[in-house]
Amino acid sequence: MATLLIVEDDKTINGLMVRALSVNGHQCLTAFTGSEALSAIKGQKADLVLLDINLPDMDGFWLAGQLGDVPVIYVTARSEIHDRVRGLDGGAEDYIVKPFHIQELISRVHVVLRRYQKENIFCLGDVEVDLQNCQAFQRGEEIMLTKREFELLKALIYNKNITLTREQLLDAAWGWDYEGEDRTVDVHIQRLRKKLSWEKHIKTIYKTGYRLEA
Repeated sequence: MATLLIVEDDKTINGLMVRALSVNGHQCLTAFTGSEALSAIKGQKADLVLLDINLPDMDGFWLAGQLGDVPVIYVTARSEIHDRVRGLDGGAEDYIVKPFHIQELISRVHVVLRRYQKENIFCLGDVEVDLQNCQAFQRGEEIMLTKREFELLKALIYNKNITLTREQLLDAAWGWDYEGEDRTVDVHIQRLRKKLSWEKHIKTIYKTGYRLEA
């Protein structure tokens, strides 16, 4: 789990980013102005900042220079090439133009976090999960998981000991635009339990969802 500071003055976009990244196991701090961002970064260390350039009280490029050595991803409506070059040449890890797809945002965040965070292995019982390379092993033998199964597994691991609703798990594994039934989660959870031998670890929470107890 990482601590992310989201600096975005649009409350709808800010809330969308918080929801998506929280489901993926991250703690999210929010700021709607540059001043709030500076106060937040002084009060709590962040592992990554998602930063809009067009803030109501200051320029995002200038603000990035005040954040110290915290990695930055710009998330902005400014798509001009000179802005992209300025941001990346100025040290940003990535530059994402609005409107963006939420799954792409999550993937890019995880790419940056992997550069800075060494801990990518989760162990429970005789199962070892390599979160960076999307592989799982039981006593040294690889467990073959589908992409959806692994996305569900990551959401459970990042939120271990926390109950996740079926809707949250759908968002994590299928994306925000999935229009199928949430019962598909139940089918995939059953497969995960069997493949990982985690029948005692992945708990069903009545009428709600699931929790990985670790």
